[in-house]
Amino acid sequence: MTDTPLWSPDPAGFSALPVSAFMAEAARRAGAAIADVDALQAWSVEDPAAFWDLVWDFCEIVGEKGDIRIADADLMPGAEFFPNGRLNFAENLLRHRGDGPALVFRGEDKVRRTLGWTELRALVSRLQQAMHEAGIGAGDRVAAMMPNMPETVAIMLAATSLGAIWSSCSPDFGERGVLDRFGQIEPKLFVACDGYWYNGKPIDISAKLKAIAAELPTAERIVVVPYLGHAEAAARAIPRAETLDDFLSGHHARDLAFEHLPFNHPLYILFSSGTTGVPKCIVHGAGGTLLQHVKEHRLHCSIRPGERLFYFTTCGWMMWNWLVSGLASGATLLLYDGSPFHPDGNVLFDFAADEKMTIFGTSAKFIDAVRKAGLRPRDTHDLSSVRMMTSTGSPLAPENFDFVYDGIKPDLHLASISGGTDIVSCFVLGVPTRPVWKGEIQGPGLGMAVDVWDEDGRPVTGEKGELVCTRPFPSMPIMFWNDPDGAKYRAAYFERFPGVWCHGDFAEWTPHGGMIIHGRSDATLNPGGVRIGTAEIYNQVEQMPEVLEALAIGQDWDNDVRVVLFVRLAPGTGLSDDLVRRIKAKIREGASPRHVPAKIVAIADIPRTKSGKITELAVRDVVHGRAVKNKEALANPEALDLYRDLPELATG
Repeated sequence: MTDTPLWSPDPAGFSALPVSAFMAEAARRAGAAIADVDALQAWSVEDPAAFWDLVWDFCEIVGEKGDIRIADADLMPGAEFFPNGRLNFAENLLRHRGDGPALVFRGEDKVRRTLGWTELRALVSRLQQAMHEAGIGAGDRVAAMMPNMPETVAIMLAATSLGAIWSSCSPDFGERGVLDRFGQIEPKLFVACDGYWYNGKPIDISAKLKAIAAELPTAERIVVVPYLGHAEAAARAIPRAETLDDFLSGHHARDLAFEHLPFNHPLYILFSSGTTGVPKCIVHGAGGTLLQHVKEHRLHCSIRPGERLFYFTTCGWMMWNWLVSGLASGATLLLYDGSPFHPDGNVLFDFAADEKMTIFGTSAKFIDAVRKAGLRPRDTHDLSSVRMMTSTGSPLAPENFDFVYDGIKPDLHLASISGGTDIVSCFVLGVPTRPVWKGEIQGPGLGMAVDVWDEDGRPVTGEKGELVCTRPFPSMPIMFWNDPDGAKYRAAYFERFPGVWCHGDFAEWTPHGGMIIHGRSDATLNPGGVRIGTAEIYNQVEQMPEVLEALAIGQDWDNDVRVVLFVRLAPGTGLSDDLVRRIKAKIREGASPRHVPAKIVAIADIPRTKSGKITELAVRDVVHGRAVKNKEALANPEALDLYRDLPELATG
């Protein structure tokens, strides 16, 4: 905690922020003064019907609201926003016109392309016609195993324009991982690339694609999108497959048609990345996703038409879905696919400088890796266009807040954000009128009744507890796929505190009104009955140059739990007694004596999900001799074997 913020917004610029115009209109509609963002936040959760009605109008949603704003507003789950409303998601993303750039794409150093708004609409039109001819309609599933490239955005828009349900993953998923996801939702159309670039190398997925297609019998058509240049050969080898060019053949651009569907019509199916059982299929509605995203983009990120929005993401992470909604605010999307370190760690900053990036979205791990690589983009790149950097995926360590302002840009708005696949958006994120304090997320999202509760369901401030949301919000999942009675859905979020969303994050309110996320509560350590977030340990040990990365678990030990810390060390570094002593001292001094691990073990690799999150729960299961299910959720499942039957952790 520090008394000096790292960054403070200029009050002289407040009047130009979209949230200021929104606040003025909110006060007019409420018939009462709303003097600042705190008052706006209070109004937004006290009168959600009026708040979300204003979001619809302020963000110029195309559609019909109907005569009811919220039905069953006191039920969670069960509340329904705009139950008589109708809209089309793709229509809202494509309402901007002109020849200015809509999408700018880089595939490492191999491919560069730009698509204007007119070109994007034309491609979506041709895809829409081809899908309609293929019998794709409302409720059908379109699944894609694609890079983050322009065709992926266009195919999603075409599918959702017809009311089809979109689901995607990245092409680096293994065969089983793809089938565990798409096999559950039975797509009618399956789209995939012929391969992708990573670390400067072409990765051919033709054989994997053929094997996956054979196990997706519901996919009546399979479309292979060229990226490496051999889509034709790949398509010839797969029954029911054709290239994208063949799929589009005979269809020419014309006016787009958009089917208006109920507000809660299914839009996306996203997948949990847990390691127990097959992934949960989380279904998000079109209206709730759209309203939540435009609110976050316009009011929290201050996005204006023509600004350039970037997020480093794959199509298997919900931040891709968040990114593409930027089109609804008229933003130009900057798409990058491949390694963020090819040919070196400057590549994304090169992209930012070359394309005049406005908002630079990335992961906490990327920021940490740039710092540890000794890079200082502030000294090597013109980042004058970048006014905001957002970070998510895991808690952003306090020292990386310092690094952003010292090594990247001293005058940008740094927003650590947190939410997840479950809500395809954020619970807490940036607030453009508040200062940035080291180690803190600035505040709750407007319309989100976020709180921190203790074990007994009582609100707490200044101490750690469960992150909850006490009132309904539009982007709650509308259901889980193949969960007809809703039992899995209710168990996932409402079992802990009935009628209140419990997110599974271990959080803490700060004196500044911000929040610190301490990691997942189900991976929280509990030695001696004292709850400790793993992020608190990582924030200390990963400051040490000898430690590249760390993972902590609680191991059952002597009728209690002991903290075990695994460390991946820098090349040429050994886990000497001196290093063990210094690690423990660092944690003791920076966190508390209770955070000091009982055991420190050097490890060659740390398992992580496809979206880059480390997987404490899977490691904990291996250490305790339990089976790990759904290994296909992991990018490197072979790393789990490193934790099996370690003599240092023997309990006998």
